[in-house]
Amino acid sequence: MLTHAQVWAAVDRLAARAGLSASGLARRAGLDPTTFNKSKRITAAGRARWPSTESIAKALSATATSMEVFVELINGGGEAAAARAVPLLGFAEAGAGGYFDDGGFPVGEGWDRIAFPQVSDAHAYALEVSGQSMEPAYRDGDIIIVSPAAPIRRGDRVVVRTRDGEVMAKELKRRTAKLIELRSLNAAHPDRTLSAEDVLWIARILWASQ
Repeated sequence: MLTHAQVWAAVDRLAARAGLSASGLARRAGLDPTTFNKSKRITAAGRARWPSTESIAKALSATATSMEVFVELINGGGEAAAARAVPLLGFAEAGAGGYFDDGGFPVGEGWDRIAFPQVSDAHAYALEVSGQSMEPAYRDGDIIIVSPAAPIRRGDRVVVRTRDGEVMAKELKRRTAKLIELRSLNAAHPDRTLSAEDVLWIARILWASQ
């Protein structure tokens, strides 16, 4: 018997398989970003709300996934079955207090979770990109996997958080004891040079959905 929980779990596995959150999958499919949100899966009256066949069809088309694979995901199989859950936060929320320690490691409450394949770093976390400020490197709804423990070299793409709460994704141009020089991923935004004292943490981007 097909259950409500199985179908929604398959939607979540489909999103993870594509390197997206549930809202990212909805955007990729041309749907309202909240279509697959957990808050939409139960009505205000407490009844189960199922995803429509149209929304599933659009999600499958957007991720180039066959119905046969989706059936495997319903049954708990497919590539996402071996995925590991990592903390997930919206990029816009990353500047708020309580989500990271001073070393840039994820802490506290309020994190969502996303199943993600091939992530071996126990401290890795995911950020969901919002807006167009990081295009063409990262698009709205993309997921980036970040490692606060990975070594960082010139040319690496990184997430930087300043002491005043600003969070940005850039390319590391140069790093000295006093300065951190960053190249913008979007030509419409300027490069940045920050005092090392003003940077709370800097973490390497390991992977991004495309």
